This record gives sequence, C-alpha cells and structure tokens, in this order.
Amino acid sequence: MSQATPAPEQPAGSTAPAPRPDDGLEARSQGALREMLASSWLVTVAALVLALLISGVLIAAADADVQDAAVYLFARPSDFFVAVWDAVWGAYVALFQGAVFDPTASTFVRAVRPITETMTVSVPLILAGLGLGIGFRAGMFNIGAQGQIILGAVFAGYIGFSFDLPPVLHLLLAVIGAAVGGGLWAGIAGFLKARTGANEVIVTIMLNNIAIYLVGYLLTTSAFKREGSNNPISPPIGPNAEYPLLLGSQFRLHLGFVVAVLAAVFVWWLMNRSTLGFQFRAVGSNPRAARTAGINVNRVYLLVMVVAGALAGLAGSAQLLGTEKVLTAGVAASFGFDAITVALLGRSKPLGTFLAGLLFGALRAGGFAMQARTGTPIDIVLVVQSLVVLFIAAPPLVRAVFRLPSPGGHGGAPAPELSAPVVKEAAA
Repeated sequence: MSQATPAPEQPAGSTAPAPRPDDGLEARSQGALREMLASSWLVTVAALVLALLISGVLIAAADADVQDAAVYLFARPSDFFVAVWDAVWGAYVALFQGAVFDPTASTFVRAVRPITETMTVSVPLILAGLGLGIGFRAGMFNIGAQGQIILGAVFAGYIGFSFDLPPVLHLLLAVIGAAVGGGLWAGIAGFLKARTGANEVIVTIMLNNIAIYLVGYLLTTSAFKREGSNNPISPPIGPNAEYPLLLGSQFRLHLGFVVAVLAAVFVWWLMNRSTLGFQFRAVGSNPRAARTAGINVNRVYLLVMVVAGALAGLAGSAQLLGTEKVLTAGVAASFGFDAITVALLGRSKPLGTFLAGLLFGALRAGGFAMQARTGTPIDIVLVVQSLVVLFIAAPPLVRAVFRLPSPGGHGGAPAPELSAPVVKEAAA
C-alpha cells in the first residue's frame, strides 16, 4: 500500500506564515482580477466595439420603421436594411452630437456645450474609478464606491452649509471633509479585512446599503434638513464652498474637473513612483510572497481602502459642491456602480481610467440627446455599459470572437506572479 506523502516541514527560523484556509479562494479571485487587468488595449477596444455592435442590433430592433420593414422583408429587403442603417446611424450620430459637438446648433456656445457636459459628468466617474482601480491593482474587489461617494457628500455638505468661512478656506475644508468621509467609510471594510479576513465584496455591499439608509435618515434630522421644508433635502451649499465654474455661467464645467486631473496624476505617482504604491502592487500580485518579503499585508489592505475611499469621497464632493449644490438621498446617482466599469475598462491605470471616465461621461451626456432626437430608449446606454463589463470580465471570449492571440502566446499562460525573492529585491 502506498503511504501518503508527509507535508514538508518548515525550515527552522523561517518567518513564512502558515497558509490560511481561504488562501485558495483568495488566490483564484486575485488571479481572475489579474487576468482582466492584464488584457491588452486591443482586447479592451474590441470589447467596446463588440458592445456597440450588439447595442446597434438592439437599437434597430426597437425602432418602429425597422419593425414595419421587417413585415415585408423578403419582398423588399432593401427597405429593411435601409431602415436598420438609418436607425443605428441616426442614434449614434445623435449620441455624438449630444456628447461631443453639435454642428446643427444655432450658436457656438450650444455647439460646444455637449463636450463640457461630458467633462462635467465624467468627474465623479474618474475620481471613483481611480479609487476602485487602486483596490483592483492591490487584489481587492472594492465595490463600495457608491457608499463612499455618499459619505463624502455628507461630510462635504455639512461643512458646506453649516459654516460661513472665507472663499478658499471654505471650499478647501469641504473638499478635505469629503475625502475624510469617504476614506473613513472605506476604512471600515479595510479594517475588517485586515483584522478578521472578512470578504471585502460582502462588506462593501453592506456598507453601500447602510450609507443609502444613513443619508436618508440624516436628511430627516435638524442638522441636515432644510428649515421650513418637508422634503428630504439639505440647505443649499454656501457660495464660498462651491466649486467655481471654469468657463462662466453658460456652462456647468467646474473646478472639480481639475481636481480629477490632479487626482489621476497623484495616483500615477503613488502606484508607479512611491514605495507605498509598490507595496500595493506587490500584495495584488502575490500576497503570500509579499508577506514573506516582510510587507505588512494587513496594513496594506487598510491603506488601500482608505486611499480608495478618499478618492471616491472626492467624487461625492464633485456631485455636491459642483453640480447638485444640495444634499439629497440620490446624490450619488449610480456613479459608484458605473465607476466599476470605468476602472475595468481603463485597466485600473490612471490614464486609462481617465479616458474611460470621459467615455462613460459621453454616454451619459449623449444618451439623453439620443433619446430626445431619435426616440431610442435611454436604457440602450445602460446596455452598452453592461456589455462592456461582460466582455471586459471575459477576455478569452473577446479574443475568440475577434481571433486575437492570447497574452501568453500559443500556450495562453498568464503573466507570472511576483515571488518573494523578486519582491525583496525590488523593495531593496
């Protein structure tokens, strides 16, 4: 009879920790995340093209002229294909005109207003996407940006309408308050992950729900409810706490866009030029090797969530101090969830996330024009976003559709993880 091979003994004096029971699940989760983030730009663009093609089919199917032409398709097929082309082309042209430039506008201001709306809408997407991207690169599935945006808006709102301070100081304190609020809320998930090993996906989902009900409750209290109003709405933000407009009162573009640009530069420096950013990436690549190399992995989990939450909190400040000017239960809209797609589409890199945020801002801004001019359901835009998530999460599917080579060559092997000696050498 064969005997079971005994487990290898750990060398004397070794500081390597014993594997935890959930290391296998964690490794598989981080491996899937690494595969999504390691996809080439070609796969990302192909995923977007594929999403637009499928959405075009849905646009055509929802068009009344296409439905009428389909009745006599075999008698006059040319009518059907012309109707399909007119429906899809008209919808996407309207989307472009509503998001980038409208050459049919009567004035120059109206012609360029779409691109400024895209930039305005993209601010919270970029900021929250940058925060989520840091978590993804550190191997953490932080999907709690929605709650972090809400808490950032709560902190910024209270400072904005409760105090009367000089212009620059008031705005600065409100922005800092937003970052602190988002960082503290995300820090709860980081603390639980570090101390108890709690799954950050479940914790952040629960924190999202708590934040939604919390802001609803706060708006019924005397500290947040507007005096003389029965609606759940806060007093207006003081003018000194508002983000100033960048292009005058004819446009909504505010200083928050500059904050988003500076945040992208900061994230690039943090992740590529700082020791802390290297620790984030090392833990995301191989937490066991990072732990063996002397990196305090639990501390990294906490710091990752705090930094990510602070960026999401800044997204809340953009909503409150830049566009809404009042705190309501719907202040975060769906930006926290859309930011997940933005971070994945941008491969969690600062430049990619910035461009992806602009793209999704364009989809949001142009979607209303598409609906108004062509009657295309606004839900088509949501379908595009959902399909992008689907295809970004399944790179092998996209490569199979477009016959693209796998990242590991013919063998398709994924990029190797960082080993402990490599981590030690890089840290030195």
